[in-house]
Amino acid sequence: MAENKDIDAFSGIKTTGHEWDGIKELDNPLPNWWRWIFYACVVWSVGYWVAYPAWPLISSHTKGVLGYSSRAEVATEIATARQAQAGFRAKLEGASLEQIRTQPDLLEFALAGGRSAFNVNCSQCHGSGAQGFAGYPNLNDDEWLWGGSLVDIQKTIAHGARNTDDDDARTSDMPAFGRDEILTEAQISEVTEYVLKLSGQGHDAPKAERGAALYNDQCVACHGKDGSGDSSLGAPALNNAIWLYGGDRQTINETISNSRRGVMPAWGKILDPVTVKSLAVYVHSLGGGR
Repeated sequence: MAENKDIDAFSGIKTTGHEWDGIKELDNPLPNWWRWIFYACVVWSVGYWVAYPAWPLISSHTKGVLGYSSRAEVATEIATARQAQAGFRAKLEGASLEQIRTQPDLLEFALAGGRSAFNVNCSQCHGSGAQGFAGYPNLNDDEWLWGGSLVDIQKTIAHGARNTDDDDARTSDMPAFGRDEILTEAQISEVTEYVLKLSGQGHDAPKAERGAALYNDQCVACHGKDGSGDSSLGAPALNNAIWLYGGDRQTINETISNSRRGVMPAWGKILDPVTVKSLAVYVHSLGGGR
């Protein structure tokens, strides 16, 4: 290609020939300081490739002449920490939950470990403050689907809920009264009004009265006559303002129609027993544990 001969009239510098909306690009050379820094970076990168692990291979990677590995360094740090914790971990493993709760040194260690494990494994669903979200229980209040004692909490953490990995997972299957055609839309609407009444919310009184009979036929076995729930069945209370999925008319109607089936992992198959025990003690300490 012929060399560009266009000269910018204002600066007197040759242009590259590129133009956008009447603006021409000057063919200024790169500053020497920039070029030398670039060359230095190239040299540095070559040295880095030689000194440290850098290039992926088929089943491994180049090790580097220094033999440094950040993964190995972290593994060493973890092993050192585990060694320092070994005594307390052994005590936690052999102690009952009640003994941990009543012994200040064990309690402090369990709370620290439980808080750390919670932040890594549980906060994604329950929130960093354990406040929960729609479909994920708040762990700070006194409402527990499966019971809030230390033993209950440990069992729930260890086995999870409605998962396919643990035969002892907590399970409570609420019928989908609408989807399974157990009740009509009109009947579901009436039960919804009665549930609103149970929870002290505004409701359609005539519809709620008709819904009471349906509630007694279909719901009372799990949720109780007064809507207080049953933690042995995983049935939530309906007579307060605490709702897992929401307590407005539309959400209640949706829950009755299609049911809910939240799943929690069986952490006992993922975490070691000491960590599960520490988590139970930590969750119990948040304020809602019974």
